[in-house]
Amino acid sequence: MRVLALDVGDRRIGVAISDPSQVLARGLKVIQRGSRQEDFAAVARLVEEHEVERVVVGYPRSLDGKTHAQADKVERYAAGLAKALTVPVLLWDERLSTVSAERLLREAGLRGQKKQERVDAVAAAVILQDYLDSGKEGNSL
Repeated sequence: MRVLALDVGDRRIGVAISDPSQVLARGLKVIQRGSRQEDFAAVARLVEEHEVERVVVGYPRSLDGKTHAQADKVERYAAGLAKALTVPVLLWDERLSTVSAERLLREAGLRGQKKQERVDAVAAAVILQDYLDSGKEGNSL
């Protein structure tokens, strides 16, 4: 079974998926945000299509560990998603995931629009890889 990770932003959701052995993460796609109902349906389709056993949602915190308005939005979003899915939804600290994703894409030679198109999925992969490497369960909703 696989694990799916989401990097939820105001306009896009980066999506990453693990391999079946839950060792490696890779960026899967970027979902353009619509209504919550549309977003949840898109995630539910991915859960079913890829036989996902849990969904990890990146939980934004500042470097000092405090949460702010975006964290509150993501927490409410993840709680709604948990009600819409049949698999557990976990919050996972995503500090610096976008910064890491941008660095990885820059090192890969991607710039401009190509980089922008992929950064959200790569950020989700960074979140997921951190989760997989930790061996922890996270905070289930």
